[in-house]
Amino acid sequence: MTAPFRAGCWDWVGDWATQVEGATIECWCTRLPLLAVTLLSGKRPVLDSACADAVEVAREALADVAPDGTVGDHLGVEPEGERMVLHSFAATLPGYRGWRWAVTVMRASRSKAVSVGETILLPGSDSLLSPTWVPWTERLRPGDLGVGDILPTDEDDPRLEPGWNAIDDADDLGITDDDGAIHDSDSDHGTRDGWVDADAILAVSLELDLLRPRVLSPIGLDDAVDRWLAGDHGPDAPIAQSAPALCATCGFRVRLGGTLGQAFGVCANEISPSDGHVVSFAHGCGAHSEAVVVPALAERPDPVIDEVGFEPVEREIPDAAEPVEREIPDAAVTPELAVELGHG
Repeated sequence: MTAPFRAGCWDWVGDWATQVEGATIECWCTRLPLLAVTLLSGKRPVLDSACADAVEVAREALADVAPDGTVGDHLGVEPEGERMVLHSFAATLPGYRGWRWAVTVMRASRSKAVSVGETILLPGSDSLLSPTWVPWTERLRPGDLGVGDILPTDEDDPRLEPGWNAIDDADDLGITDDDGAIHDSDSDHGTRDGWVDADAILAVSLELDLLRPRVLSPIGLDDAVDRWLAGDHGPDAPIAQSAPALCATCGFRVRLGGTLGQAFGVCANEISPSDGHVVSFAHGCGAHSEAVVVPALAERPDPVIDEVGFEPVEREIPDAAEPVEREIPDAAVTPELAVELGHG
């Protein structure tokens, strides 16, 4: 241990002593915290022989917590601190492969009697563990929210920031009268001199969208932009790669206000798969308003006839046809037919 580091440890011990009420510890005092002793000595805890030999004591302590027949062989012992060791036993519990029983054994200074401090079941390196716990608010994904479900938003959600409400501000400042009119010292118009009707303020607030307690913050705005660009209605969507034109020039695109209107719009074409969705200007589909030319069908090539090679085909030849005598009824034989047949 270097001299500067050792001096720093002594400074830490002095600061610790001054913070303890009623404590008077000098540099040559021998009763120091365990951490200070470890730092000053630079040595790891020594294995206490009396605690290390208490294997049966540790096994008997497990008999009170472990089911019968689930404590296996003694795996080893390791020091945990001054006069404190940890005994490990194999766990034979079904479904707990690689787990081990751990028992902490300790003794007091100048005492040979050991006592059990703690018993616990610990996993090993190849043990089967459950996944790390994730809060339900972080497990939710788009589409998980169903009918009747409620997802509260945190008060410190970084995606939101406080908005401005004209009516609430007027009430908080005490500039409204009993009838709900708002005093405006710079205006001579209204229901009374210097007063403006609250309904008029409400109408203007609705038009300017100033009635929300919280609005989208720059962080929330950036998240939405990144999500929309990478989604199915962004420029990299497969349907946009084969579109005849972009949404920027489509007549079915509804303009958005604010900064989002510089790069996004809402599709209003019922034929388009993006109908009712926010689309990027660089997106596109086959239902573009200016796609008036019907694409020509691809010409099929002429069939290829192989005039050189041949394929043998077996064909059955029918037997020689025998003559068939037809019987003609007498009623059908006319004098002319009889002369022709040689019966006349």
